Amino acid sequence: MSTATAARPKAPGAPAKKRKLSWPVVLLLIAGALVLFSAVGMATGNHSLTSSGQVTAALSAAVPIGMAGLGGLWSERAGVVNIGLEGMMVAGTFCGAWAGYLVNPWVGLLAGMLGGALGGLLHAIITVTFGVDHIVSGVGINLLIPGICAYVNRIYYKDYISAGAGANQSPPADPLPYITIPGLSSGLKDIENHHWFFVSDVAGVLGGLVTNISVVVILAGALIVVSYFALWRTVFGLRLRSCGENPTAAESLGVNVYKYKYLAVIASGAFAGLGGAYLSLVAAHFYKDGQTLGRGFIGLAAMIFGNWMPGGLAMGAGLFGFTDSLQLRDPESVHVLILIVGIAMILLALWQLYRRKFTATVISLVVAGGLGAWYALTDEVQRPLIVATPYVITLVVLSLASQRLRMPKADGQIYRKGQGK
Repeated sequence: MSTATAARPKAPGAPAKKRKLSWPVVLLLIAGALVLFSAVGMATGNHSLTSSGQVTAALSAAVPIGMAGLGGLWSERAGVVNIGLEGMMVAGTFCGAWAGYLVNPWVGLLAGMLGGALGGLLHAIITVTFGVDHIVSGVGINLLIPGICAYVNRIYYKDYISAGAGANQSPPADPLPYITIPGLSSGLKDIENHHWFFVSDVAGVLGGLVTNISVVVILAGALIVVSYFALWRTVFGLRLRSCGENPTAAESLGVNVYKYKYLAVIASGAFAGLGGAYLSLVAAHFYKDGQTLGRGFIGLAAMIFGNWMPGGLAMGAGLFGFTDSLQLRDPESVHVLILIVGIAMILLALWQLYRRKFTATVISLVVAGGLGAWYALTDEVQRPLIVATPYVITLVVLSLASQRLRMPKADGQIYRKGQGK
């Protein structure tokens, strides 16, 4: 290749290559967010948003969302859209509570994963073998599995229900252990209680990571890390991802596309089932109809926000888990969050102005003004709005992230063996 060819300028009008966020940039953004939270906390006297209790609650809320998102990641990287994650989570809640009550909660976790995996197997049979549209199959699973679980719950626990426990609740299972690092947890709590600028906020965040953490939270984090190495650092992962990018080319290289799609979708259901089992064994200790509350769909949103990558998925699950956990905090904390988001929108407007994106600048300033007026004219946020916050954030984040998304090329396409011949 000649020097002239190598130095050839980019054609006019060609789209600029989008930069990926590096870890130093991500850490810098996190530090900036903590500075903003700390400054607003000092100004308002409310430091609860960076307290160890808030961080622990956010981690707990992020686990089912993250596991559902991880299930979607595995499935869609193999080219199968799985909106049936909600139904597979329900299977995990029921099977987990059932086995946890009859045997022990550890067996309950495995049973929850098995129940979700069976839902994934059903989705794989319908979509991969019979070639049914992926969306239609997912909707059917979301209708079928919750109905079966609710019906069996009323039949199987009939004696318990008649004792006054309620018509939609199973007997409680034993709790799973929690982990607190002695010394470190109490030391960070002391620093947090001093309310020093930035330092106490960092201590609160770190304290939430080492105080009263369920073992399932640690397991979920490990599964995200293992999934990254399995999908991006092994031959198995390369073959699986090739099925989601170009299954015809993968088949021509000797890859059994059907096998990898089946494995991915079954694993997808197992991860969603683990998220469901967490809800019935850790969050509530029993199965109840409607327990998932749409977390399967929010998990899909977290996966899309993360651009079909484990690291982005983890950040998305953390964001949605944080907003979901706000239901457990006092309304004043959510009121302070409005002010923080308003200031963040002003900073975003300045950044957009620097990039000469004037329309985005105006929109950001209008949103910031609206949030500022909301904060100034009210004293607290009504609880119905707090409950709806995770779903509103889901829509807002997806709308803002839609410009940078890059899904697997063959995601959702019906594949037939030998179609490239």
